[in-house]
Amino acid sequence: MGWRSALAEIPVCMAPDANTRAPKYRPPPGACDAHCHIFGPGNKYPYAPDRSYTPPDAPLERFVELQKTLGLSRAVLVNASCHGVDNTVILDAIAQSGDRYRGVANVDESFSDRDFAKLHAGGIRGIRFNFVQHLGGTPDMGEFKRLVDRAAAFDWHVVLHFDAKDLLEFDSMLRTLPVPFIIDHMGRVPTKDGLDQEPFKILLNVARMENCWVKICGAERISSKGPPFTDAVPFAQAILEVAPNRALWGTDWPHPNIKKHMPNDGDLVDLIPKFMPDAALQRQVLVDNPQRLYGFTG
Repeated sequence: MGWRSALAEIPVCMAPDANTRAPKYRPPPGACDAHCHIFGPGNKYPYAPDRSYTPPDAPLERFVELQKTLGLSRAVLVNASCHGVDNTVILDAIAQSGDRYRGVANVDESFSDRDFAKLHAGGIRGIRFNFVQHLGGTPDMGEFKRLVDRAAAFDWHVVLHFDAKDLLEFDSMLRTLPVPFIIDHMGRVPTKDGLDQEPFKILLNVARMENCWVKICGAERISSKGPPFTDAVPFAQAILEVAPNRALWGTDWPHPNIKKHMPNDGDLVDLIPKFMPDAALQRQVLVDNPQRLYGFTG
């Protein structure tokens, strides 16, 4: 198979909503989008040849405008798998942010200690592992352990992108991780299976651990009812009940691999007061928790 044929088989993601509305809810000053991506532009930041999807370009300039519309000022840029282990796109964005952005990198064992140190100097504070099937499935667990140990040397955390079923398989592993870890998108538990589903019970038990953080984002990914995704509210509230000081919130802009309902990010921001009506808790999750984990100064 030639490279042109291989490229043609890579699925192309739906573009994000181009008409983001200003939310009715206004976040507190210093609020952080703790899970978002920068994609390309591909002619400047090429996508990895072995990627599992091709995103539409979603460059820094569009993200800056999005933050203004949503009333957010800080961000954690998660380097998505479509850029492979080339973290240049988020390092450049962090460098232009006035210390208002931090990053989560993709790495492999080709990275030297000097490479890790450069990432740290550039604002990287964690590494991410995809376990979800559509992004390649479970990583090599020997390499996973070795990279987690190297992350520990820099006081970094690890971000874990699971499908709900993975919570069943890796429950015991999570209890032995030597670093802080974050579970993305509320564990991707489908709302249609209810609060009593076994993966969500495991998530809540793990979330009680002092080194576990959970992102109460991805409502559009776990929702069974579609916009405005309010069926995700009880799940976020249950997580906040057990770990209010280790919960993070994010948009997941520009929402890669959404198959059906592309969210308007204004709708996602307006879920925040439904997740947590209390203003003090809103400030804790949107400002204080990411400040503590990422050490923003800008």
